[in-house]
Amino acid sequence: MPAPENILKIQLQSGKNLFGCWVGMADSYAAEISASAGFDWLLVDGEHAPNDLRSILSQLQVISASTSHPIVRLPIGETYMIKQALDAGAQNLLIPMVESGEQARELVRATRYPPNGVRGVGSALARASNFNAIPDYLTTADEQICLIVQLETVAGVEALDDILAVEGIDGVFIGPSDLAADMGMLGKANSPEVQSATNALLKRIKASGKAAGILALSNDSIDQALESGACFIGVGIDVLLFANSMRKLAANPTKPD
Repeated sequence: MPAPENILKIQLQSGKNLFGCWVGMADSYAAEISASAGFDWLLVDGEHAPNDLRSILSQLQVISASTSHPIVRLPIGETYMIKQALDAGAQNLLIPMVESGEQARELVRATRYPPNGVRGVGSALARASNFNAIPDYLTTADEQICLIVQLETVAGVEALDDILAVEGIDGVFIGPSDLAADMGMLGKANSPEVQSATNALLKRIKASGKAAGILALSNDSIDQALESGACFIGVGIDVLLFANSMRKLAANPTKPD
């Protein structure tokens, strides 16, 4: 029996438009509510949300019981963090702040077993192998890992062609806010200059055959992303959705929607 088929990876390779939501509340109960909504994918954020390995694991468990595909964003592309996330059952990873082809190659190696990589062989202990109940896990797991790198700096933009040339990278996700800051326009991710840059990047990623992704929180930015070739689009953040709804109700408690 092989490793579970990665449906999200197949869908990204086909170019299907997939819409998802950031899950940053660091709570499995909240993640389960999000999983009931019907998004194509949900991203458990380990970079800017107060998540650790155990909270990520619990959210993977509840999301995996839904039709949404779980993705884990780690705080950094450390090999040991990648190993732990994969052993916990994550098949889809988003790694932030990737700035070179060499860095991308090392990330791929961290997700692969020897001789193709350096992932530690401890699957008998792992949820990923159903605790050693998948006999062919070690020989089939590599091809079911979906690795998406996040481009967020001018250095990353300059290295885009090298990153796109790396075999094993399934997609490139643009981070407009950090890119804007690195371009000298902190807090101006929606400026024409940044939007023009991100749209051009999405077109280059699409042309390479990789999946192009971006976080787009308005109708206009979603439309622009789709027109530029993005097929992997984050359209919401649970923390903001919750906070904005609570504030709106508190401001008008006698006129709820």
